Amino acid sequence: MEGKEEDVRLGANKYSERQPLGTAAQSQDDNGKDYSEPPPAPLFEPSELSSWSFYRAGIAEFIATFLFLYISVMTVMGVVKAPSKCQTVGIQGIAWAFGGMIFALVYCTAGISGGHINPAVTFGLFLARKLSLTRAIYYMVMQCLGAICGAGVVKGFMGGPQYQLLNGGANFVANGYTKGDGLGAEIVGTFVLVYTVFSATDAKRSARDSHVPILAPLPIGFAVFLVHLATIPITGTGINPARSLGAAIIFNKDRAWDDHWIFWVGPFIGAALAALYHVVVIRAIPFKSK
Repeated sequence: MEGKEEDVRLGANKYSERQPLGTAAQSQDDNGKDYSEPPPAPLFEPSELSSWSFYRAGIAEFIATFLFLYISVMTVMGVVKAPSKCQTVGIQGIAWAFGGMIFALVYCTAGISGGHINPAVTFGLFLARKLSLTRAIYYMVMQCLGAICGAGVVKGFMGGPQYQLLNGGANFVANGYTKGDGLGAEIVGTFVLVYTVFSATDAKRSARDSHVPILAPLPIGFAVFLVHLATIPITGTGINPARSLGAAIIFNKDRAWDDHWIFWVGPFIGAALAALYHVVVIRAIPFKSK
């Protein structure tokens, strides 16, 4: 019993080096640096599967993505439903709903799961060896399930016919833009988000700014807000495959599925580019002497 209590007490801190969205400063190492470079996560880590912290992290990702879809898609529904945008929060309000929820949810879940809430973020951190493949796949599955449930609750509140009439908050390329435009917007938008995640959670920055415990969630949420302002007119802004999948499954119309590949390919390319840029250019990790 004592062992179980200890595991629950440690929680995600048991694998703190692989959950980079925490904001606690790293301690000094033997060389006198004010931070320590986290070791690369192993590709497979079987010991995770026997830890309660592993499963509670997935549950946290599920609940966070569920709440994210519920608030954000409900906001989209309200704007689309209104006869005049002047009677609603408008595009700026939608952007604030997405960015504000990410800010709040990253703040709430960073110490448990790392606060990814997005398969593209998880994918980028996996490429940078910040978490194992086992954890990455588990997170992505839980994120997608949470998104589907969140979109389903929105449909239940709005009513089936009205939900379908309002396009269910699904992502698709807007009229006047090509699929290439949509793909490019998703790549650049996700790059901005994942680049911000890496920068806001960098070991050096965490050590330097440890007196500001809210630092990491704030720029991440603000990045989501700004990307939405720029790309809502083009794709409705995906930059999160789970968000796009949940809305598409519940909406389930050809218009959403025709463009759906864009909202997986674009974010994954953007996340990969951001991971490469951070590791090779910003931190120059491959060139550091061992």
